[in-house]
Amino acid sequence: MIKQDTLENLAKIVYLGIGSNLGNKCENIEVAKCKLLLHGIEILKCSSKHETLSWPNPKNPKFINIVIKIKTFLPPLKLLHVCNQIETELGRKRFKKNEPRTCDIDIIDYDQKILNYKNKLNLILPHPKISLRNFVLMPLFEITKKWIHPETKKNIVSLIDLLDINDIRTIKKI
Repeated sequence: MIKQDTLENLAKIVYLGIGSNLGNKCENIEVAKCKLLLHGIEILKCSSKHETLSWPNPKNPKFINIVIKIKTFLPPLKLLHVCNQIETELGRKRFKKNEPRTCDIDIIDYDQKILNYKNKLNLILPHPKISLRNFVLMPLFEITKKWIHPETKKNIVSLIDLLDINDIRTIKKI
């Protein structure tokens, strides 16, 4: 029997949502994935790209979104810092909430943990609006059919069933 490396036991499985609605959207997403790799983050699975209306203002440019499953040794706040750094490197400006952006990286689920860091970073896990967002649920379902919300204990199929029919109709796999 081979004993696993001690560090391997510290690795966490995390789901990230990556989106873009400015510039070359698909390229922005691919560059974000490459930059995650440079930080020692292993990408285990990646969904297809999905085009959606901008939320909450559908008059803004449409988004391209993906969800990736990663393995990382980074703790939640350090991972958030890395994600924010990559967004900035890709030209994201933070003037107003939910404005168009070149890159948005959200931590959807960090190792099935329920966390609430009330600080200037304001990290809440799992992501607080995951249950309302077609652009997270549909790509997440594509890569993990058995995902269960850590807090509500609802499976992903139940969460998709709760989406408004228009939310399901307006998402397009590309």
